[in-house]
Amino acid sequence: MAIAMLLPFLQDQSMNAFVRDQNGCRAHKTCCALLCGIIISCAIFWPGHARAQAGDAVLPGRVFRPAADGGFEFDTGVLRGRLAKGAKPLGLTDVVHVPSGARLDGSNGLLSHYRVFTRGKRYGGGAWDWPCKVQQLSDAVVEIVWPAEEPERPFELRARYEWLSPTRIELRTTVVPTARLEAFEAFLASYCSPAFTNAMVWAKDGGDAGAVPVLKHALKAAGDWQMFARDELAREVIMDGRWKLPPNPVDWAVYPVLAKPVGVRRAESLGLSFVLVGTPRDCFAIATPHESEGHYSMYLCLWGRDMEAGRSATTRTRLELVSGDVNAVVGPLFDDFMRGAPRRWRLPD
Repeated sequence: MAIAMLLPFLQDQSMNAFVRDQNGCRAHKTCCALLCGIIISCAIFWPGHARAQAGDAVLPGRVFRPAADGGFEFDTGVLRGRLAKGAKPLGLTDVVHVPSGARLDGSNGLLSHYRVFTRGKRYGGGAWDWPCKVQQLSDAVVEIVWPAEEPERPFELRARYEWLSPTRIELRTTVVPTARLEAFEAFLASYCSPAFTNAMVWAKDGGDAGAVPVLKHALKAAGDWQMFARDELAREVIMDGRWKLPPNPVDWAVYPVLAKPVGVRRAESLGLSFVLVGTPRDCFAIATPHESEGHYSMYLCLWGRDMEAGRSATTRTRLELVSGDVNAVVGPLFDDFMRGAPRRWRLPD
């Protein structure tokens, strides 16, 4: 449409230049070449620009603000809520969709670090129980740091939350081992409100490695608690006994094959979906209860591999709120994530 609107203007300018120039033939060729170049450039640039514009937005100044209880409040213009409420290491809580007024999170919030394992060991009930410090790094970035505590917890864990747009937040999780950690796993939890009755994982339908990837619904018939593993090595980590460790052990129904580390929780009544994304290297499984189970949750299983003392590792995850048909956007959202998180907003001057 934009190209069509530009064409008459460009044609007029080319003709005027042609009439004015005494070397008519040469001017005509020059203007035609210029016109063609502009049209081709617009044809290449405009679709990508239009797609970017769909996600472009200006965040309303300072997104994170300190709260009186030691945590932080956030307001992106679309989402409003808390991070590290009460200076405790929870993720996003009290999350409200500003246009509708709907509450979107449940229980222990979104993007909360929960269980942490190594082979044969669980580190307490969850990271949300550990001592931590919370600090603001910029208007849109807050970091939670859990210091190492020898010998009970021989690693430091960091979680850096950064708003990339009014509906998109990225979490960078870093582990710094002070001793060798065997099959280290951080289990990242997101609990949604009861409106989010649909749970889907991007999986190879039927478990065939050659099957076409689909957003597979977590139906009750497939088990109360379902885990979609990346490969056989991931399955071995899941089944090594860590999920028998108290408190609250879980008996997972484990399914191959996770196509890409993308999970969705959808609220049909609101027309909204949360899309959770991890990297194929570091997210070795996605877990969820069946769709109507009362936790309304989804979990990303991170790392699941050995860590050497003194060698830190960092992984990225992302949460995005999507309206409309989620099936049409999960592919582009994953591709955008894997391109390296281009920032698509700016703070106002």
